[in-house]
Amino acid sequence: MAKPAPATPENTAPADFEHSLDELEQLVARMEGGEMSLDESLSSFERGIGLYRHCQQALEKAELRVRLLLDPEAPDHAEPFEPEL
Repeated sequence: MAKPAPATPENTAPADFEHSLDELEQLVARMEGGEMSLDESLSSFERGIGLYRHCQQALEKAELRVRLLLDPEAPDHAEPFEPEL
C-alpha cells in the first residue's frame, strides 16, 4: 500500500489557517452565547488566543511571501499590489 505524499508547508498552510479561523469563529460564537461556565470560558479564551496567534503568524508569513514575490531584491521596499478597477 502506497503512503500518501508528505504534506509540505505550502500545501498545508492555507488549509491549516482556514481550519484555525473556523475553529476560532465557532469558539467565539459559543462564548458569546453566554452558556459556558467560568472554567469553560477561561479554557475557551485560552484556546482562542492560541488560535488567533496561529492565524496572525500565518498571515504574516503570507505577507512576507507576497513581498518576496513582488520584489525579491528588497522585500521591505516592495510596493503593495493595487488591483485595477
